[in-house]
Amino acid sequence: MKPQLSPIELRALLNSRGEEAQYLRDCAARTSEELFGRAVYLRGLIEISSYCRNNCLYCGLRRDNTSAERYRLTAEQIIECCQHGYKAGLRTFVLQGGEDGYWTDERLVPLVESIVATFPDAAVTLSLGERSADSYKALRAAGASRYLLRHEAASESLYRAIHPAEMSYRARLEAIEHLLALGYQTGMGMMIGVPGQSVDDIAEDIKLIYNLKPQMVGIGPFIPHPATPFGGAEAGDIELVLNCIAIIRLMLPHALIPATTALATLCHDGHRRAIEAGANVIMPNLSPAAVRSKYSIYAGKAASGTEAAENLRDLEAELSAFGYTINYGKGDYNDTL
Repeated sequence: MKPQLSPIELRALLNSRGEEAQYLRDCAARTSEELFGRAVYLRGLIEISSYCRNNCLYCGLRRDNTSAERYRLTAEQIIECCQHGYKAGLRTFVLQGGEDGYWTDERLVPLVESIVATFPDAAVTLSLGERSADSYKALRAAGASRYLLRHEAASESLYRAIHPAEMSYRARLEAIEHLLALGYQTGMGMMIGVPGQSVDDIAEDIKLIYNLKPQMVGIGPFIPHPATPFGGAEAGDIELVLNCIAIIRLMLPHALIPATTALATLCHDGHRRAIEAGANVIMPNLSPAAVRSKYSIYAGKAASGTEAAENLRDLEAELSAFGYTINYGKGDYNDTL
């Protein structure tokens, strides 16, 4: 696929269905297989806090959701989660949470340093929203090597429509640029089907992702949460999600692309369908079982079965059924493969 597609070409690919869509996804799956084999990487997800200062219109953790069950893991609990994951074979830990003011650099830097010292052959990924450039620099120096920060919308008008007024499209892009400049393996991405989004908006997202060339790209369907302004909206189109994954795989062949939990929540065979469209990462949940349901960013979030880190044998069996295995390595981005 030529990297610079016109808006008309991108729109046609995104809207493809039937045999055309299958051909697109088959090409993406072949590209992924040529580079990564018939294997997927794992990232152990630890949801460290359900507190968030932001009030995004789509998220169940928004600060105005008074029905949300709030929790915050201790540093000791987070290390224990890493220990469980490490024993299971995981070599990447993703610390994810709302933008919680409790997690200052004074608390987070020592935690990252402790994880890196305890598990020197594992990677630490952070997904904690917008922070200052100095914070990103300090966390990078502490040993965090990856950071996930979805851009959410390349269209500034759409970004404003799904976020509160105090959040800035420009600030989000500047944060991503800081991460890339600091040498993080950086993740971008967006939801498919968020209210107000058009296919042309998604095409703009793809162009932005291609231009910035992040190492990781997370794309999943929008799923409404009843305690948000978008609670009555429809979920995103699975076919459009899969087409978008395939396009990103063909445009950025070395990218690390997850089969998201959101897709698995909407679709019982979400892992298989995403992998067969070019995805090459799964993120099983390592959070303590008692808090998983409290990290409710959308309704019905899957956190058990093959979405849970304690069930890796079941995940191996699921993947084996369609000819894939797990690669238990760290899975660093490598554009020389």
